[in-house]
Amino acid sequence: MNSCKLDHPLDDVRHKLEAQKPFLPNELYQQSSAFLTTEPSQPELNELFHLLKKYDLASAAEQQERNEKLKKLVY
Repeated sequence: MNSCKLDHPLDDVRHKLEAQKPFLPNELYQQSSAFLTTEPSQPELNELFHLLKKYDLASAAEQQERNEKLKKLVY
C-alpha cells in the first residue's frame, strides 16, 4: 500500500476494522480481529490500517487484491 509516515495506534486500527466490517468477508474480519490480539508490530498495524482504509470505496478488483494482502498479513 501507500507508504505513510504516520504510525497508527492499535485503537485506530481497531476502529478502522470495525468501520469496514460490513464490507469485509466475515472470515477476513474474524482473522484480522484475532490478529490484533497478538501484539502486532507497528509496521504490521500500519499495513493493516492502510489495507482497510477506504476498503468500502475500492473496486471489486481492488478489494480482492487487498483481501489477498490481508490474508498474507493476518493468517
